[in-house]
Amino acid sequence: MTGNKTIDNFLIQYSEDVFSNALKLREIILKTLPEVQEQLDFSAKMIAYSYGQKYIEMVCTLIPSKKGLKLGFYKGVDLPDPENLLKGNGKLSRYVEIKAREDIKPQSLITLLKEAFRAYKIRNNK
Repeated sequence: MTGNKTIDNFLIQYSEDVFSNALKLREIILKTLPEVQEQLDFSAKMIAYSYGQKYIEMVCTLIPSKKGLKLGFYKGVDLPDPENLLKGNGKLSRYVEIKAREDIKPQSLITLLKEAFRAYKIRNNK
């Protein structure tokens, strides 16, 4: 459990594996991104991690599904990805697909999160 009833109630609707993997990813995100705001978008079925209400202030998203999780990155297309973890072919976003606990590579994800945070600061002149 996260200590946040709203987030818990959202995540509990998924399988035990998705729930526990989401908690692990959430822990990595919250430890890596200083003072990030965690916002549940129930209609979009995702948790956004940002530093404000504008889309440009978003760093990443956690998107659970029946099949697993996606750790999405706003402007992920511009992030360095030496380990080729990022997937997707949209114009802006990319994501890391998490289907099993073994797919959670903490150090690699921390590196991506730090790059996404750096990109956020550049975008927002911080």
